[in-house]
Amino acid sequence: MALRSLVKKSSKFITSQPCRGLQTVALPELSYDYGALEPVISGEIMKIHHQKHHQTYVTNYNKALEQLHDSISKGHDASSTVKLQSAIKFNGGGHVNHSIFWKNLAPVQEGGGEPPKGSLGWSIDNHFGSLEALIAKMNAEGAALQGSGWVWLGLDKELKKLTVETTANQDPLVTKGPSLVPLLGIDVWEHAYYLQASLILLSIVRILVMYKNVRPDYLKNIWKVMNWKYASEVFEKENP
Repeated sequence: MALRSLVKKSSKFITSQPCRGLQTVALPELSYDYGALEPVISGEIMKIHHQKHHQTYVTNYNKALEQLHDSISKGHDASSTVKLQSAIKFNGGGHVNHSIFWKNLAPVQEGGGEPPKGSLGWSIDNHFGSLEALIAKMNAEGAALQGSGWVWLGLDKELKKLTVETTANQDPLVTKGPSLVPLLGIDVWEHAYYLQASLILLSIVRILVMYKNVRPDYLKNIWKVMNWKYASEVFEKENP
């Protein structure tokens, strides 16, 4: 039986008590089954990453918004309100980043891993020399990122150029500059890959090996299911 999210097909909903126009959010449904990216990313990892980790960001973001509304409506002092900003930024960023990440992936049979074509492909060659050079750059920067965070391929709309950036923790790409639009984002938090497992048969014995520090391997393999079609659509929309 295919593992598919049971979450309702909805990307966001409006809070019953909006706070200065802010909206609460909901966990987005994936467009593919959890196991559809195997063997690159296991179905177990995808299910935990989506249902547990992303859902936690959604829950905590909505909770922080409710607390902010309550703080303002009750006239609490500024320090009480300011304390909520970090929770809103972290959990809101986690929701924004992961919502992009799921769209950046696609099963091989649905075009995952197929190289970019058209204007994005040309722009990559122009800015980085080749697709292979871009991948090498993103892999190197992602592997070198201290702690947790993201590595991005972004479009600088102001300078009309592609750029590779990293962000710490759950900071969205826009924190690096207001004119930056994310085309691809790769999650390099350990929760994206730490449960990746390989079944090794030794004689008649089956051994389950759990990898806990395999970021370089994860970065190398994720390109096999990268959804360049989605990245191209965003690029053409934002860079007409």
